[in-house]
Amino acid sequence: MRIAIVSDIHGNLTAFEAVLADLRVTAPDRVLHGGDLADAGSSPAEIVDRVRDLGWQGVMGNTDEMLARPESLAQLAERTPGFAPWRELVERMALATRESLGEERLGWLRALPRAHVSDAFALVHASHDDAWRSPTPESDDAAFESAYAPLGKPLAVYGHIHRPFVRRVASMTVANSGSVSLSYDGDRRASYLLVDDGVPSVRRVEYDIGREIESLCTCGLPHSDWVAKVLASGKLAMP
Repeated sequence: MRIAIVSDIHGNLTAFEAVLADLRVTAPDRVLHGGDLADAGSSPAEIVDRVRDLGWQGVMGNTDEMLARPESLAQLAERTPGFAPWRELVERMALATRESLGEERLGWLRALPRAHVSDAFALVHASHDDAWRSPTPESDDAAFESAYAPLGKPLAVYGHIHRPFVRRVASMTVANSGSVSLSYDGDRRASYLLVDDGVPSVRRVEYDIGREIESLCTCGLPHSDWVAKVLASGKLAMP
């Protein structure tokens, strides 16, 4: 059984179409999504509609929650003082994205589950109890055990951090799918995960970043210049 996990599309239709083309080559038996479908991109409604049409099951990401439940952003700001420099940017982008999506699509996002658990692995967006917080590649094994051992599966898969990797810890393997859009690891290509008979591997896909930046410039998204800078560099940067 070969399963693909496609996460953190962030409204980037150009990258998404490239990943779909690559999926036709790798031919997984099933595709799941890891959340963060719409926010911070030129084509939020198109991405949600395509994922729904494809029938992919998946999980709620932190930005999906932020769009569907705006109060969650205020709650994040209360418990995370370091979020303050980003709040105005995130709120303005989220407001524009909500307007693009409309209530019916927001209702669909609101109904996404927190986890998808199968016999062989578990998929969450960030960690088992929090869509906003997760370990990073620099975290120690104890952090991964705390975040994913409660899922009770030999393989735990997540997205969120936009930095793909596969790592063995004491009781399980942990894999990060990376992101279709807004890579943070210096590699501008889209990323997704293939799980082939329980063995995960990262797949990178070239796409036309210039074309997506052109779409951003005309879509009316606030702070699209910042999004374009991240796409072009493959690294997270302050606005």
